[in-house]
Amino acid sequence: MGYKIILDSFEGPLDLLLNLIEKAKINIYDIPINMITEQYLDYIYIMEDLDLELASDFLIMASTLLQIKSKMLLPKEVIVVDGENVEIDPREELVQKIIEYRKFKNAANELKPVGERELKAYYKLQEDLSIFEEKSLDIEDFDINLLIQCVNKLIEKRNTHEESSSIHEIQKEEHSVKDSIEHIIKAIKLNTTIKFSQLLNPYSTKNEIIAYFLALLELVKQRKINITQDENFSDIIIKKVNLEEN
Repeated sequence: MGYKIILDSFEGPLDLLLNLIEKAKINIYDIPINMITEQYLDYIYIMEDLDLELASDFLIMASTLLQIKSKMLLPKEVIVVDGENVEIDPREELVQKIIEYRKFKNAANELKPVGERELKAYYKLQEDLSIFEEKSLDIEDFDINLLIQCVNKLIEKRNTHEESSSIHEIQKEEHSVKDSIEHIIKAIKLNTTIKFSQLLNPYSTKNEIIAYFLALLELVKQRKINITQDENFSDIIIKKVNLEEN
């Protein structure tokens, strides 16, 4: 009966060394270089026996470990720092590299879920409303602040009906200002007077309400409709003026 040898995948020699250190539960600041070198070389030999391609970085690290191992057998090099003799540990440079690598790896693991979540999100491009821009908008004596407050009240009421969307669902905003204008024109062709609330339904989104609001301003500017309110915060009444057939 055949068998398979499964090797863990490592991103580089430092990743392999860190894995060996963590599995052995040894102090990273006091690495038993003999043991780690033997385990590292065993992994390299297995890769060679399985005819796996070895990256040059793994081979360079193997030679580095052997060099450190040989230096550990010799008397330690001593330097003078502030008048005191300090022994140089041949493992120090390697230890610092492993510690820095571990910091970056931990940071990458924390950021990975954020990247995966963002891959499932789609952001709608900003709609071009420049065609509706004008330096001055004459809507006669109507109080624009009252109109905005009325629209805000409609938005607040409909927020209670909006369901939280799953991040796995991509929702596209279907209603544009152009669509809203066409809808209003069709509505006042059938009835010369309509209410703003009649254009909406209980599940109208905030963007849909704003689109209708901008459509109202555009039609007022074109002098195709008049808008009034019976009292503060009451429903907006839309009246046909002189709507030409398109």
